[in-house]
Amino acid sequence: MLEKFSRFLELVGLQAYRAKYVSIKIVEMNLPKKIQAIELLYRVYWDEKKFIDFEEFYAIYEKEKEEELLDFQKKTGMCVQCFSKGIRARTYRTWAGLITQIHAGYVAEQVFGSGTVKMSEELDHQDADIQIYYKGVTINYDVKKIANAGVMGRGHTPKRSIPGEKISIRYEVPNLDIVLHPKKKRGEGFKKAYTDFSDKYLKTKMLAVFPNGFVVFTSHIFEQKKKEIDQVSK
Repeated sequence: MLEKFSRFLELVGLQAYRAKYVSIKIVEMNLPKKIQAIELLYRVYWDEKKFIDFEEFYAIYEKEKEEELLDFQKKTGMCVQCFSKGIRARTYRTWAGLITQIHAGYVAEQVFGSGTVKMSEELDHQDADIQIYYKGVTINYDVKKIANAGVMGRGHTPKRSIPGEKISIRYEVPNLDIVLHPKKKRGEGFKKAYTDFSDKYLKTKMLAVFPNGFVVFTSHIFEQKKKEIDQVSK
């Protein structure tokens, strides 16, 4: 499944999506749970394993949330066109971030074994983005991307603690243009932002970059923990 999902991510048109959506930041307020896309993302890409592009995903989201979206649009006082444009861009950013996380879940499953990984909206809200149960040990990976303003969460506080060891993973990714075109204009070495990214994440084998610029987690971070558990359980 990891190979199939990786092939899907390699075909994502990141540049086209970025040009279309990233600069649109109209709907930036906290969203009611009933119109958030998180549950649907886990359902489609993890539970049902349907690897569809963003436009197809958004069509499903819009159909399922039609009444709730209309109600929220009216409450915001935005015009229908502005809200529609803004919520689509907002959902794209959530989509791009979460499918990266779901890919990491498939990576973890390949390392620890089939049936060892759980991912869901409920676990997500408890900061257990990737939960692993292996040889009697529960590990809760809390995965967050670091932006210029700090750690990007999803605006929630865990309702209650859950059993298991918590491991926080923080990562940052430079602008897509830098990832795709890392060399200086004159070809004399790499841009500093890319060098910093490479030194911290690529050379340490924490992250990898697909040809289209999609940045994903490697098996390295999970293999280290598996080795630790295997040694203890001998």
